[in-house]
Amino acid sequence: MYSLSSNPDLSNLSSSPRVFSTHMPLHTLQVPLNDSPCKIVYLCMNLKDVLVSHWYFWCNNLGKEVETTTSLTFESMFDSFCSGVHFFGSFWKNVLSYWRKSLEDPNHVLFMRFEELKTEPRGQLKKLAEFLGCPFSEEEEENSGSLDKILDLCSLSNLSDLEVNKTGKTSYNVHYYSFFRKGEIGDWKNHLTLEMENKIDKIIEAKFHGSV
Repeated sequence: MYSLSSNPDLSNLSSSPRVFSTHMPLHTLQVPLNDSPCKIVYLCMNLKDVLVSHWYFWCNNLGKEVETTTSLTFESMFDSFCSGVHFFGSFWKNVLSYWRKSLEDPNHVLFMRFEELKTEPRGQLKKLAEFLGCPFSEEEEENSGSLDKILDLCSLSNLSDLEVNKTGKTSYNVHYYSFFRKGEIGDWKNHLTLEMENKIDKIIEAKFHGSV
Protein backbone atom coordinates (compact mmCIF):
# COMPACT_ATOMS: atom_id res chain seq x y z
CA MET A 1 0.00 0.00 0.00
CA TYR A 2 2.94 2.33 0.56
CA SER A 3 4.10 1.73 -3.02
CA LEU A 4 1.35 4.04 -4.28
CA SER A 5 1.47 6.70 -1.58
CA SER A 6 3.72 7.68 1.33
CA ASN A 7 0.59 8.37 3.36
CA PRO A 8 -2.07 5.94 2.10
CA ASP A 9 -5.74 6.23 2.98
CA LEU A 10 -6.57 2.93 4.68
CA SER A 11 -10.17 3.73 5.54
CA ASN A 12 -11.71 2.33 2.35
CA LEU A 13 -9.65 -0.84 1.96
CA SER A 14 -11.95 -3.12 3.93
CA SER A 15 -14.29 -3.14 6.89
CA SER A 16 -12.94 -3.24 10.43
CA PRO A 17 -11.34 -5.29 11.92
CA ARG A 18 -8.62 -5.38 9.25
CA VAL A 19 -5.15 -6.84 8.91
CA PHE A 20 -2.28 -4.96 7.26
CA SER A 21 1.25 -6.18 6.64
CA THR A 22 4.11 -3.71 6.39
CA HIS A 23 7.86 -3.23 6.81
CA MET A 24 7.47 0.43 7.71
CA PRO A 25 9.24 1.84 10.81
CA LEU A 26 7.06 2.39 13.86
CA HIS A 27 7.22 6.19 13.75
CA THR A 28 5.75 6.27 10.22
CA LEU A 29 2.61 4.33 11.07
CA GLN A 30 1.04 7.32 12.83
CA VAL A 31 -1.12 5.12 15.02
CA PRO A 32 -2.20 6.59 18.40
CA LEU A 33 -2.08 3.25 20.18
CA ASN A 34 -2.93 4.35 23.71
CA ASP A 35 -6.65 4.77 23.05
CA SER A 36 -6.90 2.50 20.03
CA PRO A 37 -8.06 -1.12 19.65
CA CYS A 38 -5.29 -1.52 17.06
CA LYS A 39 -2.66 -4.15 17.85
CA ILE A 40 0.76 -4.55 16.24
CA VAL A 41 2.50 -7.92 15.89
CA TYR A 42 6.16 -7.43 15.01
CA LEU A 43 8.12 -10.41 13.70
CA CYS A 44 11.88 -10.27 14.12
CA MET A 45 14.44 -12.62 12.59
CA ASN A 46 18.19 -13.15 13.05
CA LEU A 47 19.52 -10.20 11.08
CA LYS A 48 22.07 -12.31 9.26
CA ASP A 49 19.23 -14.46 7.95
CA VAL A 50 17.30 -11.28 7.13
CA LEU A 51 20.17 -10.16 4.91
CA VAL A 52 20.26 -13.46 3.02
CA SER A 53 16.47 -13.52 2.67
CA HIS A 54 16.53 -9.97 1.34
CA TRP A 55 19.18 -10.90 -1.21
CA TYR A 56 17.15 -13.79 -2.61
CA PHE A 57 14.05 -11.61 -2.67
CA TRP A 58 15.88 -9.23 -5.00
CA CYS A 59 17.27 -12.06 -7.09
CA ASN A 60 13.80 -13.53 -7.59
CA ASN A 61 12.43 -10.22 -8.81
CA LEU A 62 15.38 -8.91 -10.82
CA GLY A 63 16.35 -12.23 -12.36
CA LYS A 64 19.09 -14.79 -11.81
CA GLU A 65 21.60 -12.56 -13.61
CA VAL A 66 21.17 -9.81 -11.01
CA GLU A 67 24.91 -9.56 -10.30
CA THR A 68 25.88 -9.23 -13.97
CA THR A 69 23.07 -6.98 -15.18
CA THR A 70 23.06 -4.51 -12.26
CA SER A 71 25.55 -3.03 -9.83
CA LEU A 72 23.92 -4.99 -7.04
CA THR A 73 26.00 -7.79 -5.53
CA PHE A 74 25.68 -9.70 -2.29
CA GLU A 75 28.76 -7.86 -1.03
CA SER A 76 27.31 -4.45 -1.87
CA MET A 77 24.01 -5.36 -0.22
CA PHE A 78 25.93 -6.51 2.85
CA ASP A 79 27.73 -3.16 3.05
CA SER A 80 24.48 -1.22 2.68
CA PHE A 81 22.79 -3.42 5.27
CA CYS A 82 25.57 -2.81 7.79
CA SER A 83 25.41 0.93 7.11
CA GLY A 84 21.68 1.02 7.77
CA VAL A 85 20.81 1.91 4.17
CA HIS A 86 17.47 0.39 3.17
CA PHE A 87 14.17 1.33 1.55
CA PHE A 88 12.41 1.21 4.90
CA GLY A 89 15.21 2.77 6.92
CA SER A 90 17.82 1.21 9.16
CA PHE A 91 17.11 -2.40 10.19
CA TRP A 92 18.67 -1.67 13.56
CA LYS A 93 16.35 1.28 14.30
CA ASN A 94 13.35 -0.61 12.94
CA VAL A 95 13.84 -3.57 15.26
CA LEU A 96 14.71 -1.50 18.33
CA SER A 97 11.73 0.84 17.94
CA TYR A 98 9.24 -2.03 17.97
CA TRP A 99 11.14 -3.86 20.73
CA ARG A 100 11.05 -0.82 23.02
CA LYS A 101 7.41 -0.13 22.23
CA SER A 102 6.52 -3.74 23.09
CA LEU A 103 8.05 -3.19 26.54
CA GLU A 104 6.34 0.16 27.03
CA ASP A 105 2.94 -0.97 25.79
CA PRO A 106 2.62 -4.79 25.79
CA ASN A 107 -1.15 -4.57 25.33
CA HIS A 108 -0.71 -3.02 21.89
CA VAL A 109 2.61 -4.35 20.59
CA LEU A 110 3.72 -7.99 20.58
CA PHE A 111 7.36 -8.65 19.65
CA MET A 112 7.82 -12.15 18.22
CA ARG A 113 10.90 -13.99 16.97
CA PHE A 114 10.98 -16.20 13.89
CA GLU A 115 13.33 -18.63 15.62
CA GLU A 116 10.83 -19.18 18.44
CA LEU A 117 8.03 -19.72 15.94
CA LYS A 118 10.13 -22.49 14.42
CA THR A 119 11.18 -24.17 17.67
CA GLU A 120 7.97 -23.81 19.69
CA PRO A 121 5.12 -23.12 17.24
CA ARG A 122 2.26 -24.17 19.52
CA GLY A 123 3.45 -21.98 22.38
CA GLN A 124 3.89 -18.99 20.10
CA LEU A 125 0.46 -19.51 18.51
CA LYS A 126 -1.14 -19.52 21.97
CA LYS A 127 0.79 -16.38 22.86
CA LEU A 128 -0.45 -14.65 19.70
CA ALA A 129 -4.06 -15.71 20.30
CA GLU A 130 -3.98 -14.36 23.85
CA PHE A 131 -2.48 -11.07 22.66
CA LEU A 132 -5.27 -10.69 20.08
CA GLY A 133 -7.90 -11.29 22.74
CA CYS A 134 -9.08 -14.67 21.47
CA PRO A 135 -7.28 -17.31 23.57
CA PHE A 136 -7.81 -20.99 22.93
CA SER A 137 -10.08 -22.88 25.31
CA GLU A 138 -8.80 -25.93 27.12
CA GLU A 139 -10.89 -28.09 24.79
CA GLU A 140 -9.37 -26.44 21.72
CA GLU A 141 -5.87 -26.90 23.06
CA GLU A 142 -6.14 -30.52 24.12
CA ASN A 143 -8.79 -32.31 22.09
CA SER A 144 -10.03 -30.57 18.96
CA GLY A 145 -6.74 -30.27 17.13
CA SER A 146 -7.45 -26.60 16.42
CA LEU A 147 -3.87 -25.51 17.03
CA ASP A 148 -2.44 -28.14 14.72
CA LYS A 149 -4.95 -27.23 12.00
CA ILE A 150 -3.99 -23.56 12.19
CA LEU A 151 -0.28 -24.36 12.16
CA ASP A 152 -0.77 -26.57 9.12
CA LEU A 153 -2.76 -23.91 7.25
CA CYS A 154 -0.10 -21.30 8.03
CA SER A 155 2.87 -23.53 7.24
CA LEU A 156 5.41 -22.48 4.63
CA SER A 157 4.74 -25.58 2.56
CA ASN A 158 0.99 -24.96 2.45
CA LEU A 159 1.14 -21.22 1.75
CA SER A 160 3.85 -21.49 -0.90
CA ASP A 161 1.82 -24.20 -2.66
CA LEU A 162 -1.25 -21.99 -3.12
CA GLU A 163 -1.81 -21.16 -6.78
CA VAL A 164 -2.02 -17.43 -6.10
CA ASN A 165 1.41 -17.51 -4.49
CA LYS A 166 2.85 -19.49 -7.39
CA THR A 167 1.65 -17.22 -10.18
CA GLY A 168 0.37 -13.97 -8.68
CA LYS A 169 2.01 -10.57 -8.35
CA THR A 170 1.54 -7.54 -6.12
CA SER A 171 0.26 -4.21 -7.45
CA TYR A 172 3.89 -3.13 -7.89
CA ASN A 173 4.77 -6.21 -9.96
CA VAL A 174 6.55 -8.27 -7.30
CA HIS A 175 6.07 -12.03 -7.59
CA TYR A 176 4.28 -13.54 -4.60
CA TYR A 177 6.57 -16.56 -4.74
CA SER A 178 9.53 -14.31 -3.93
CA PHE A 179 8.18 -13.97 -0.39
CA PHE A 180 8.73 -17.70 0.17
CA ARG A 181 12.04 -19.50 0.40
CA LYS A 182 13.46 -22.08 2.83
CA GLY A 183 11.95 -20.83 6.06
CA GLU A 184 14.94 -22.20 7.97
CA ILE A 185 17.09 -20.90 10.81
CA GLY A 186 20.78 -20.20 10.20
CA ASP A 187 20.98 -20.31 6.40
CA TRP A 188 23.28 -17.28 6.63
CA LYS A 189 26.10 -19.70 7.43
CA ASN A 190 26.00 -20.81 3.79
CA HIS A 191 26.47 -17.27 2.49
CA LEU A 192 28.48 -15.07 4.86
CA THR A 193 32.25 -15.21 5.06
CA LEU A 194 33.92 -15.27 8.47
CA GLU A 195 34.86 -11.63 7.99
CA MET A 196 31.24 -10.71 7.23
CA GLU A 197 30.01 -12.71 10.22
CA ASN A 198 32.41 -10.97 12.59
CA LYS A 199 31.55 -7.52 11.24
CA ILE A 200 27.81 -7.92 11.56
CA ASP A 201 28.12 -9.55 15.00
CA LYS A 202 30.02 -6.50 16.25
CA ILE A 203 27.33 -4.19 14.89
CA ILE A 204 24.58 -6.28 16.47
CA GLU A 205 26.36 -6.17 19.82
CA ALA A 206 26.82 -2.40 19.59
CA LYS A 207 23.27 -1.65 18.44
CA PHE A 208 21.35 -4.14 20.57
CA HIS A 209 23.46 -4.14 23.73
CA GLY A 210 21.14 -4.37 26.72
CA SER A 211 18.17 -5.83 24.82
CA VAL A 212 17.32 -9.53 24.88
